[in-house]
Amino acid sequence: MEGTGPNISALLLNGCCEKVFRKNILKAVLEATQVLSLTFFLEQQRVSCWPPVSLLTLPTWSSSNQDSIQRRVMSAYNPPRLVNLAAMSLVRDEALAISSLEYLPMELYPPLFMAAFSGRHSETLKAMVQTWPFARLPLGGLMQKPHQGTIQAVLGGLDVLLAQKVHPRRCKLQVLDLRNTGQDFWNIWSGNMNHVSSSSLMAPVAEDMSRTKHPLTPLVVYIELCLKTKTSIKFLTYLLRWVQQRKGSIHLCCKKIKIISRSKENIKKILSMVKLNCVQEVELSLNQKLSTLAKFSSLLGKMRNVQRLFLSPIHGSVAEEQDHQAFLQFTSQILRLQHLQDLHMEGPAFLEGRLNQMLRCLKTSLYNISITNCLLTESDLTHLSQCRNICQLKGLNLNGVTLTNFRPELLQVLLEKVAGTLEELDLNLCGIMDSHLMAILPVLSSCSQLRVLSICGNLISMAVLESLLCHTDGLSDLSLELYPAPRESYSSLGILHQERLAQLKAELWEILTDLGRPRKIWVSPSPCPYCGDDMCDHLSPNA
Repeated sequence: MEGTGPNISALLLNGCCEKVFRKNILKAVLEATQVLSLTFFLEQQRVSCWPPVSLLTLPTWSSSNQDSIQRRVMSAYNPPRLVNLAAMSLVRDEALAISSLEYLPMELYPPLFMAAFSGRHSETLKAMVQTWPFARLPLGGLMQKPHQGTIQAVLGGLDVLLAQKVHPRRCKLQVLDLRNTGQDFWNIWSGNMNHVSSSSLMAPVAEDMSRTKHPLTPLVVYIELCLKTKTSIKFLTYLLRWVQQRKGSIHLCCKKIKIISRSKENIKKILSMVKLNCVQEVELSLNQKLSTLAKFSSLLGKMRNVQRLFLSPIHGSVAEEQDHQAFLQFTSQILRLQHLQDLHMEGPAFLEGRLNQMLRCLKTSLYNISITNCLLTESDLTHLSQCRNICQLKGLNLNGVTLTNFRPELLQVLLEKVAGTLEELDLNLCGIMDSHLMAILPVLSSCSQLRVLSICGNLISMAVLESLLCHTDGLSDLSLELYPAPRESYSSLGILHQERLAQLKAELWEILTDLGRPRKIWVSPSPCPYCGDDMCDHLSPNA
């Protein structure tokens, strides 16, 4: 609102005429218009003088209305849009809101649904689902925490809809999306454009208009399983049972599973209700023994279409016979994953000296491999560089894998294998010394696709960092570089000298200036190369 009053003609005229726009609806819209107009008036007064004109001096308002409006107007610096005010006004009368759905313009549906959802107006939600004018209802974008009452209302509306032989004329619903997506849809229709990506500005309209001619059934329900708390497990159990009872009319699609719960019984019960061959991403945060992972592996083997696999720290050594058998049981199921592209393993203690057994089980070329915070042997690194499944690797993350005592040429051979495709390289806290970095400088300069390079938390001298900047200057795609504070920034006791660091960063900046190409480079003492702890809350740019 810069210098002009609110424009309300578009909402009142768009898709409506006087004959079908009921007086009660119009009254709600006009009430919202008065609030918005008053808000604009007060904003103009705020700009010109302070304090603004008192609400009590304005005509035509009753004292009760004044108090209500004052709270709404003064509660936010930026006034809400007219369409949102109209929705909030209409939803207060649930019977009126339900009876008016047939006449509402499409633009009012998302704001009214959001108002009903936040206010937990179950009957309004149930009725709106039956007349939803879009192909997709991205409900998951509104659910910070599952509330069973509102979910039951939405599912109740779907039951009524699915039971009808002739569906309502306005209803175009084909997809109920319960994933944590769809925020752009709600932001667009609510006018919150600051949080909408440019690629999504036309997404809701384009998608819905292209799908209105498709048949309604079977209804597709998208969901992501996150087995964490008792509340989330209870909600998922309720939802999956509802789907099971309507198999002929509902197609459940679960592409992502995240398991944090330690209740094996609950995990197996819920996964038994899901079509595991639909799953494309699995995250296991069990933080338990290798034997626990082995017990889950039989279910993992049924997820034949998994593309991304994340494993949290798994404790155990394959030196013990029981853990050795559990390791073999787990790797045998990896053989079944015919579409695996990303493999992420955090703290896999069982891998030391056994990485080759894991790599032999891979059936497809990996795009990303992440092995972090664990011990590996020189033999493991050799097998990784010889693995035929990394020839198309885009991301390599060895964060926290100590390479200090490894021969420098091992890392060089590994990078030569992936130089043509590598886009992201993370060697943070690897105990890399000058000799390691000097060995890989020539191959780094040939990584033409490299976009991100991070070697924080390693003891590297100023001279080698200068050489690194020069060797990577020709990489035009390199857009983010994260380097450690030079070794000369520390005392012999490992104490950081801030003044010395500032001086060295200024020298690096001069080198970048001489090279001439704009680059985004961060030089930071965090994490500490001596203990691994963070020394500051954020990275400090060299500029």
